[in-house]
Amino acid sequence: MVTTQTAPRLKGKRHRLAKPELLAPAGNLEKLKFAVHYGADAVYIGGQKYGLRSNADNFSFEEMKEGVEFAKQYGAKVFVATNIYAHNEDIAGLEDYLRELELAGIAAIIAADPIIVETAQRVAPKLEVHLSTQQSTMNWQAVQFWKEEGLPRVVLAREASLEEIAEIKANVDIEIEAFIHGAMCSSFSGRCVLSNHFTDRDSNRGGCCQSCRWKYDIYEDDIAMVGMDADKFTMGSKDLGMLEHIPDLIDVGVDSFKIEGRMKSLHYVATVVNAYRQAIDSYMADPERYELKQEWLDDIQKAANRPLNTGFFYDTPGAEDHIYEPEEKAAPYDFAGVVISYDEASGTAVVQQRNHFKPGQQVEFFGPNGTFFKQTVGEITDTDGNALDAARHPLQHIVIRTESPVKPMDMMRKRIR
Repeated sequence: MVTTQTAPRLKGKRHRLAKPELLAPAGNLEKLKFAVHYGADAVYIGGQKYGLRSNADNFSFEEMKEGVEFAKQYGAKVFVATNIYAHNEDIAGLEDYLRELELAGIAAIIAADPIIVETAQRVAPKLEVHLSTQQSTMNWQAVQFWKEEGLPRVVLAREASLEEIAEIKANVDIEIEAFIHGAMCSSFSGRCVLSNHFTDRDSNRGGCCQSCRWKYDIYEDDIAMVGMDADKFTMGSKDLGMLEHIPDLIDVGVDSFKIEGRMKSLHYVATVVNAYRQAIDSYMADPERYELKQEWLDDIQKAANRPLNTGFFYDTPGAEDHIYEPEEKAAPYDFAGVVISYDEASGTAVVQQRNHFKPGQQVEFFGPNGTFFKQTVGEITDTDGNALDAARHPLQHIVIRTESPVKPMDMMRKRIR
C-alpha cells in the first residue's frame, strides 16, 4: 500500500490542457524498447561516461542510435544522463562525447555540472540541456537563473513540495520535471558522501554503494544491543509512489513525470510505466470524472519494490516513512516470460522464458493499453514440439496455449505466494 501524508487542497489549483510527459528509466537497450512500447513518452539512459549509474549496463553510441530509431517509431525521445560532478580529470574528451550524443540523435542531456552545461551549449547546440536533480533546485529564483542560462527544463530536487512547484510555475515559464515514482535517498538527494566514506566509491561520480540500504548492528557502550542478532538495523527510505495523486501532479503544472530505476528489472519498468500511462491518459481524457482504478495500484504492487509513500510532495517525511527493519518481499509475482509471437489459428504463443515456470502454475499475461488476463499453465513444449515438465532454461523459447490472444512484447508473470 501507498502510505501518504495529509494531502491539503493546493492553492491556485488549475487544470492544464497539455498532457505531461511520462519519462521512464532504461538501463539497457532492451529496457528502453519495453519502456517505450509500454507507454513512455521519453526515456533516460546512461552512456559509458559522465553518468551516475556506472553499475548499469549503459549504452554504446551504436546502441544509442538503435534506441533513438526505435523510439522514433513511437514518437518518443531519448535523453542521456551526464549528471556527475566533474573533477579535473573528467573533462578530457567531454566535447567529443557530447558531439557524439548529438550525432546519435539524442534529444537532451541531463546535467548538473556547469562545465558540462556550458560545453554542451557550445559544441552540441542541437542537444537540449535539462538541469539534473543533483543541483537540488527548490525555489523559483534558482529556476529563473537556469532559464536565463538557456536551459528549457529543470529537474527539481526530490525534496520540493507541490506548493513549491506551484510557486515556481507561477513565477517562471519553464518546463518542470519531477520524480513521481521510485527510490528515495536517505540523505538530502544528491548530497550523500556515505558511499565515499565507507567504500571510497563516489556517489556523485556514479559509484554509490547504496550504504543506506545495508544492514547494521546497533551497539551501546561497545556492546551489541540485545535482540538485534536477527533483526539488523537499516536506515533506508521508503520508495516514492504518486499513482494515487496524478490529478494534483498534473494540475500543479508538472511537465514531465519521472520514474526512477535504471537499475530495476525489465518487468518493473514495464509494469510501472504501464500503470502510470493508463492513469495519465484516463485523467486527461475526462478530468472531471476521473477515477483511480484499483487494478493500477495492484499492478504497481506486483513489481518488486519497497513500501511506498508520497515523499516530500505534501509534507516532510517522518520516521514512519523510513525502513528500520529487514524488508519483506512485497511483490507476490515473478517475471516469467516475454511473448515472442502468437498463432491465432492454434491459440498458442511462443514465450521466451525469463524465470522458471511449469504446468499447473497460475500466471498473468499483460501488455500495453490494458491487456490483461489470468490463466493456469497447461501443457508446454519446446519449439520442436517436445513436451516439457518445466521451462527451466534461461531464454528458452516455450510454446504455450493462451486463453486470450497475446501480442509480441506482452509479458507473463507467475504467482509465487
